[in-house]
Amino acid sequence: MDFNVTPSDFKVDSTFNLSSHPTLPLDVLEKKEAKKRLAKVRRELAHFQARMYAHDKHAVLVCFQGMDTAGKDSLVREVFKDFNVRGVEHYSFKVPTDLERSHGYLWRHYIALPSKGHFGIFNRTHYENVLVTRVHPEYLMGENLPDFNDPSDANSDFWSMRFEQINNFEKELTQNGTFIFKFFLNISKEEQKNRLLRRLHIPEKNWKFSDGDLAERKLWGKYMDCYQDAIRNTSTTYAPWYVVPSDNKPMARLIVAEVLNQTLQQFNEIQPPKLDVDKAANIQSYISQLENEE
Repeated sequence: MDFNVTPSDFKVDSTFNLSSHPTLPLDVLEKKEAKKRLAKVRRELAHFQARMYAHDKHAVLVCFQGMDTAGKDSLVREVFKDFNVRGVEHYSFKVPTDLERSHGYLWRHYIALPSKGHFGIFNRTHYENVLVTRVHPEYLMGENLPDFNDPSDANSDFWSMRFEQINNFEKELTQNGTFIFKFFLNISKEEQKNRLLRRLHIPEKNWKFSDGDLAERKLWGKYMDCYQDAIRNTSTTYAPWYVVPSDNKPMARLIVAEVLNQTLQQFNEIQPPKLDVDKAANIQSYISQLENEE
């Protein structure tokens, strides 16, 4: 099958409507072929990582959001497995700690940002603060916000403010050399059901299951509304969202890898630094010294 990924096919804009995005791609490769294609693309990504590490002027921040069982963990493992570990930083954000709540909600994300030359992976991200807390506004009470005395204070103006804060946060990062990619792994409710059942039927996967997954599943419609609103309000030219059909895991991994690789390879200026004139002129001398050591 002739299958080609065009990043713009998955990029969204301010007219984004989640219901119009499929959870399966139109064309699906055989699992073996998808894995073969992914292996090639991730090697190219690893070469780019090495160049960017040496160039030391840019960073890449890759953000993953999705409902439980969307495949975030395995996607990160498969897409980035050829990377040099010294050049990649991975964070999976859980429920905020007391220390984290004592700061503004973006603080824990600021301190986890990748330094220049590095890839940073956020597995669950700063968007939890306009998703989970929007579905459960009572969680906001733990943030001790000024002029916030009841969950009902989380009105439309409050969420518009947070969208603006997130956009400003991401704009600052890009203005200082960070490339931002945001991926929503779009799975169907039926596929989530199948994956949860698999966790229950296979004993060694039982530990992954939480009865809280069933409670959140009942709020599926509300989560989809919040995802649509968040993505629509925060997909920008400098930090775009990509909605990836994710009912088929090998295809989702390939699409993410292709979007990253095709976009990043356009930055031809990202190359290792050139040797200074004196060092370049003495390369053969250095080789000779090493080869003739006694």
